[in-house]
Amino acid sequence: MFWHLRIVRALCFCGIAAAFAPSFAPRQYGSLKMSTTVKEPDFTSDSAEQQIGNDAFLNKDLMARALNGPGKKNKERLKIGIIGAGLAGMVAAMDLADAGHDVEIFEVRPYVGGKVSSWQDKDGNHIEMGLHVFFGCYYNLFGIMKRTGSFEKNLRIKDHVHTFVNEGGKLGALDFQFPIGAPVSGLQAFARTEQLEIEDKFHNAVRLGTSPIVRALVDFDGGMDMVRELDDITFTEWFTQLGGKRGSLDRMWDAIAYALGFLDCDNISARCMLTIFMLFAIRTEASVLRMLDGSPQTGLHDPIIKYLEDRNVKINLATPVRDIVHDVDDMGRPTRVQGIVTGANKEFRKFDSVVAACDVPGIKKVLPESFRKYDQFDKIYKLETVPIATVQVRFDGWVTELQDEVRMMDVSGDQSDGRGAGIDNLLYSVDTEFSCFADLALTSPGEYYKAGEGSLIQAVFDERGFSRPNDQIVKDCIEQLHRIFPSSKKLNSTWSSVVKLGQSLYREKPGQDRLRPQQATPVSNFFLAGSYTYQDYLDSMEGATRSGLMVADEIISRADGPNGLAAMAKEYNIENAKPFS
Repeated sequence: MFWHLRIVRALCFCGIAAAFAPSFAPRQYGSLKMSTTVKEPDFTSDSAEQQIGNDAFLNKDLMARALNGPGKKNKERLKIGIIGAGLAGMVAAMDLADAGHDVEIFEVRPYVGGKVSSWQDKDGNHIEMGLHVFFGCYYNLFGIMKRTGSFEKNLRIKDHVHTFVNEGGKLGALDFQFPIGAPVSGLQAFARTEQLEIEDKFHNAVRLGTSPIVRALVDFDGGMDMVRELDDITFTEWFTQLGGKRGSLDRMWDAIAYALGFLDCDNISARCMLTIFMLFAIRTEASVLRMLDGSPQTGLHDPIIKYLEDRNVKINLATPVRDIVHDVDDMGRPTRVQGIVTGANKEFRKFDSVVAACDVPGIKKVLPESFRKYDQFDKIYKLETVPIATVQVRFDGWVTELQDEVRMMDVSGDQSDGRGAGIDNLLYSVDTEFSCFADLALTSPGEYYKAGEGSLIQAVFDERGFSRPNDQIVKDCIEQLHRIFPSSKKLNSTWSSVVKLGQSLYREKPGQDRLRPQQATPVSNFFLAGSYTYQDYLDSMEGATRSGLMVADEIISRADGPNGLAAMAKEYNIENAKPFS
């Protein structure tokens, strides 16, 4: 116990020293290349601008904005087409419909949700595109869920503990449960964790104590500015410069990095990692986890769909957009979008404004070549993505039950509503190729628990295992589960599924943040949305929600007035334009 206290004191001492050091001191990073400028985008909408900048990280009012809607009804009505029915596209449609516009969505897949999609197979099994966890700092997404009536009903809060499962069933944890909130709850969690040896804990404390996170406790703007400037180096480079050791990276930080961006610490941007830790340090609730009570389709998307349908928004599924019809100037640069070409019959649909709410591979595919004449669009093609394989394996017992083998084997009776045996939380591991996983029959039992069955493990393999055949991935998943839950060798697999996504999140490696485009573009009636677009959060559900709100705000702020989008649409002489053929 005394060494726990010494480490906490060391962390506090180093933090105070760093926080009050001269402003130039924390910015000395040897010969490593640093970014010296912070992107300062221009926005027409004040509401969109509130999502950007240091204040946005601590602004709980963003939840109220997402809950209450845009707070404005435009005088002019626009006809708006949205490409993509992921979270960004659907959230944008909610606000635009509430502002009085006619909105129609076009989705290439036969279901909504984008990277948060789920669907049922022919046997009624619910299958997901990935493992989805809701951090307590998802203020915008929580606002949307409250607006659609799904927050209280469909989310299950978890114990404030981040658990690591190691080979042989040994557990480690970051236990944030403490009478005093952030930052003290975080300090004691790192000091007491079983995941690190004493020496690694000490060096971990020294490095975190000299980080921008601690400076932010007394000078948030200064600390956050330092984080923004760390997008040119990896987390490993940053962590090892002033005391951090490899043991901490290998036994703890790599699992967290993989969970955030499917990259290890040697490859993920220091900015990405420190952004989320900044929130954890400042806000107690930021590190609290929630998971859906069932599938994303039922718990998240269906309430949004109802909200949209109640406002006459039409969602066209299995309807790919094949072209964006546009005018160009003498230099071949696009000047105005006329509409889109959709579906198998290549139908031309005219719109006053178009929003491309796609993921990175989607926007690269849908943008016409002429758009690359603008730097904002051309940079998109430099964004890289990471592949993932989401594995679901059902067992005839409870895999994560480590204490009682009899209970592990018991699937009798009604064990719905999380009453099964095992660990009801998101889990991490550094001893498997899936860094984060969960037993959905416990964490999200709604549609995932089946009477007479046990665990439904959902694990996400990154590029280390992506290229293997599906059967091999399932086999590897089961073998690695047995490695960290030895008693589970007595259980049998009864069903499995593998979903591969060759291009998922954009690759959060150094230098990528500056490539992210704003929502408004050089083409006056063409806009972008999606979690990869510029907003201050990561490529995530919260990032997608932010981008959807931001693009809606930008359109709403530009709709009215003599030079607004509606006026431009009226002035545009569609009758004299060359007809589409």
